[in-house]
Amino acid sequence: MGQEDSELTIIQEWPLCLPTRSQTPSPLQPESLQIIVDGATSVSFNNNNVVVVETNTIDDWLPITESRNGSFWSATCHLLNSGIGYQALILPVAFATLGWAWGSVCLCIAFFWQLYTTWLLVQLHETSSVPGIRYSRYLQLAIAAFGPKMGKLLVIFPVMYLSGGSCVVLIINGGGVLKQLYQLLSGSDLSGTLWFLVFACVAILMAQLLPNLNSVAKVSLIGAVAGILYCTLVWTLSIRKGRVENVSYNHPEEMDKSAMDRFSSVLNSLGIIVIAFKGHNVVLEIQGTLPSSSKHPSKKPMWTSVLVSYMIVAMCLFPVAIVGFWGYGNKVSQNGGLLKAFWEFHKRETSNLLMAAVYIIIIINLLSSYQIYAMPVFDTLESIYVVRKKRRCSRCVRAGIRICFGGLTFLVAVAFPFLGQLAILVGGLTLNLTFTYPCFIWNIVEKGRKYGKMWWMNLGLGCLGIALSVLLVGAALWNLVKNGIDANFFKP
Repeated sequence: MGQEDSELTIIQEWPLCLPTRSQTPSPLQPESLQIIVDGATSVSFNNNNVVVVETNTIDDWLPITESRNGSFWSATCHLLNSGIGYQALILPVAFATLGWAWGSVCLCIAFFWQLYTTWLLVQLHETSSVPGIRYSRYLQLAIAAFGPKMGKLLVIFPVMYLSGGSCVVLIINGGGVLKQLYQLLSGSDLSGTLWFLVFACVAILMAQLLPNLNSVAKVSLIGAVAGILYCTLVWTLSIRKGRVENVSYNHPEEMDKSAMDRFSSVLNSLGIIVIAFKGHNVVLEIQGTLPSSSKHPSKKPMWTSVLVSYMIVAMCLFPVAIVGFWGYGNKVSQNGGLLKAFWEFHKRETSNLLMAAVYIIIIINLLSSYQIYAMPVFDTLESIYVVRKKRRCSRCVRAGIRICFGGLTFLVAVAFPFLGQLAILVGGLTLNLTFTYPCFIWNIVEKGRKYGKMWWMNLGLGCLGIALSVLLVGAALWNLVKNGIDANFFKP
């Protein structure tokens, strides 16, 4: 056997089936054959019918897998930082349409569904069908399951949007919160573009100090604490202030005009619930920061981190949805969510310092989330340089890549400040990454369990996910055609 306990190199050997007479190698054959898998893993076949799988140095040069010294605590912080987002504050809008019972049921189903697909990804990171190989990137796993062409076709857009697109949305939300904070403290107003630029500059400056994903652990801890704090503050303050006057829990009148409007409203509410759960596009990357060996695989501490972090996420999201609907009913708007509703109805009895503190906590969370969602993009861009130049990115190259990416996300945020209004449409397009693909990938990769109970369950969930994705996209397009969109290009 090869070395098993090295942190940076994992070597696994296992015997192949003995060849038949017709398959007996010729004496003229070379003693060994080497195949490169995804540019990061070499598979060698020697003359003793033994396969040797060894990772090469390319993974050691890229931000996601550069450091594999992570721990249970760092993985938990990463998962919390990527799992608690600003979009959770609009969950009460879904309850306004679905009601108490169906809203709670749909939220629970979505939570356990995405928890199950996360478990699948954790197991697939080091699949038993190909021992020794770690899939530390979602795209690598998709290519291994669906093939190079189909894997890239299905996964590249959702992965890149949930990484780069999320960074754009974070700039839009962060710049908006900075603008509100300035208005609150000074009473005056400045251009939204300026605040977008301030947020983007701070985010990229932070990225220059964080060379790899494992180094983001402390920032993720701060971001996780900030996310838990502002979610908790918003719903506890809502309870303290009590329900607003003339609160109504019935469907908004405009949603009852026609059957199609009601159906579209229900699907829109399901979309709000679906996009509240995020982070699947970085689960494999987070697990890639953990050390692993044949005796101590990374899936054990990673799954423990998932359970702990997701329980905390549930403790944040469920109270926000339930208390927000209890306190404001159908008066919570999709633009601003629970935070905007709280300020509109309770600003006279709430101190400016308290609201300023909430805004600052939200900004800290958004800046921290930017770091973890930008890392897969940094990794992809650096991998292009590494493969072509066959050497590690220098500090100048790495800094240049991150500055260019930051500038690009800033320009897109300024050009499309209404991107948040397309959240349901884009969420429907990227939903498969969370709820569908892990189920199909498991069935393809784990061939030994074909046609078992789990295989059929994965097939059913995968088909249901595709159907839900199509319905959400259709409903979002219907709403856009009927109600239009405030396309304020270059006017944040």
